[in-house]
Amino acid sequence: KIPMAAVRQFRTLLLTRPRDRVVQVQLNRPEKRNAMNFEMWQEIKDCFNHLAEDDECNAIVLSGSGSMFCAGIDLADLSKDLMSQSSDPSRKAFQLRRMIMKLQESFTAIDRCPKPVIAAVHSACIGAGVDMISACDIRHASKCAFFQVKEVDIGLAADVGTLQRLPKIVGHNSLVRELCYTGRQFYAAEAQHMGLVSTVAASPEEMVSGALDLAAAIAGKSPVAVQGTKVNLNYSRDHAVADGLEQMAGWNMAMLQTADIVECMRSTMEKRKPVFGKL
Repeated sequence: KIPMAAVRQFRTLLLTRPRDRVVQVQLNRPEKRNAMNFEMWQEIKDCFNHLAEDDECNAIVLSGSGSMFCAGIDLADLSKDLMSQSSDPSRKAFQLRRMIMKLQESFTAIDRCPKPVIAAVHSACIGAGVDMISACDIRHASKCAFFQVKEVDIGLAADVGTLQRLPKIVGHNSLVRELCYTGRQFYAAEAQHMGLVSTVAASPEEMVSGALDLAAAIAGKSPVAVQGTKVNLNYSRDHAVADGLEQMAGWNMAMLQTADIVECMRSTMEKRKPVFGKL
């Protein structure tokens, strides 16, 4: 393992480098079931913006420490901020809008990070946890995992990404609406059937190990190719096909000049693993 000094440290997140060019990010408030306080929201944004620029990182695994992945928003922490808002309705509305948009930026940082992010979910993934994994590229779960779009049960509509990203992941409008309107729990097998997760492992340990192996396989590919693929998949998700094709042509008119293509061909002929430089 690369020494811990080689990764940035946070108070609510634990970062390690368990594989070559792979960073594991663990939500690290186990005593609070990884409920997200304002410090964690800010640190998630800072962490993924930092990893986006870390040339020693080509892939990321996002997991939770302790008994569960994420219990959602820390309501006690959130309520303190809500109580401090202005008494004037218009000013309070502006303050709330700023707060919501700031929270949205945390998961948008995951989505926009050019390194593929694999969520590894065990036990509960509730409320904001679903928003978070919806911003990830790939999702794995342990057999014990369950998910819940919980916001309707506390009197609000999910506002940090689930309603925007989950329908595009699952592609089953009726089911997404059922889950978001009712707030019912659904388990790993159903999550895999609907396409939310791609792999279900027998145990949390097996799941994390598998996610790290997958991240290592991705990290061993050309970073020019992998990160270019993520950027263009995300662009095409949010644009028409014709716009995506035009974007791709503009992208590859530069990226087809990479030395990584030559290295891929040469390593194939020489029957060895390719070696790529940092990006």
